[in-house]
Amino acid sequence: MAKENSRVRRVGEQLQRQLAVIFQSEITDPRLQMLTIAAVKPSSDLSSAKVYYTLMDSSHRDAAHTALEKATGRIRHSLKDRVEMRIVPKLRFIYDESVQYGTDLSALINKAVTSDEQKRSVGDESKTGDDDGQT
Repeated sequence: MAKENSRVRRVGEQLQRQLAVIFQSEITDPRLQMLTIAAVKPSSDLSSAKVYYTLMDSSHRDAAHTALEKATGRIRHSLKDRVEMRIVPKLRFIYDESVQYGTDLSALINKAVTSDEQKRSVGDESKTGDDDGQT
């Protein structure tokens, strides 16, 4: 069982590397220029694979997904020439929201830190003002 899981993982890594090369060198669609392959998760029988991708500008998400669906056949054909597999898995492209989630979470943390710093500085100023008035 461990051997099978190891093989699936290795195939996923190989597919990810080859897909990155294909998108960099062969795909000319402008909707896919800023696309990054985040991960590839093949099924246990290697008949299909979920391809997780991210975009530099998430506002173009729908257009990119449409372009990916349209180019899936050509992408699989390119993979066939690059990987030594009897059957190239069917590809299902899924937008990876974890990067956007991380960015949003980081922005919230920064906002909270800034708010705390402002509250502290206002508190420090009022204490300083009270001390000057008492002396």
